[in-house]
Amino acid sequence: MAQAVPPGQPAPRRGRRPAQGDAVVDRAFTLLGAFDPTHRTLSLAELTRLTGMPRSTTLRLAKKLVGTGALERRDDGRYAIGLRLLEIASLAPRGHGLRAVAMPFMEDLFHITRQHVLLAVRDGDEALLVERLSVHNADPVLYRVGGRMPLHSTGVGLVLLAGAPPAEQERILDGLSAQPARPQAPDITELRRILADVRRGGFATVTLSTPWPRTSVAAPLLGPDGAVCGALSVVLPSETVDHRTMTPAVRTCARAISRELRSGPCEDNPNYKRR
Repeated sequence: MAQAVPPGQPAPRRGRRPAQGDAVVDRAFTLLGAFDPTHRTLSLAELTRLTGMPRSTTLRLAKKLVGTGALERRDDGRYAIGLRLLEIASLAPRGHGLRAVAMPFMEDLFHITRQHVLLAVRDGDEALLVERLSVHNADPVLYRVGGRMPLHSTGVGLVLLAGAPPAEQERILDGLSAQPARPQAPDITELRRILADVRRGGFATVTLSTPWPRTSVAAPLLGPDGAVCGALSVVLPSETVDHRTMTPAVRTCARAISRELRSGPCEDNPNYKRR
């Protein structure tokens, strides 16, 4: 017979089962987070090692996620991210909703520039790449769709940081000031000046020399409330293309997308539906 629990004392935990349902969700996201561009498929042993969870817990969670479609189990026994996650992610208004409105304009900018065209949103202390259009012979870029980019040293990042609410901006800057200095990244005093210039001029320009010379020209996207909800940029080779010739095109494209966004939510935008 189970022993009575004294009043005010939490119930004892059995084995490794979480005391609350949220812990199961945390573990599920930990398991899904083990996958990345260099680990697109993982064995049960690899999942156990990367998550640090017991093998039995990993197996139980993996089976449940396979059952929901969040994971797929291949014929060789390895696991991969399932299409159900793509289906759910496609409903995110700050990602695919913004992309739906921006894509026609991004395609125009891509055909004009024949360079990488990036669309990003801020997610916490990083920029998240929502879409990228690239010509096959353009110089490679380091970021993939769904990948994360620093706010302080990329064109889209500077635009998003400059447009963040003041309290959020200060919190992020305080966090950066506590970190060791990074190559090719401005110090905090210089970064504050750059952010002021971005707000005043309506665009950001970042030139990096490694691993190859490249320049990013970025401009903000404004939502229905007038706040910055995304950033658009063109990334081009610094040695062969004058970035100043790209700035008007990027800003014009960003303003056109912003006009569409001001017409209403992405999914309900009648102008978008007629395009």
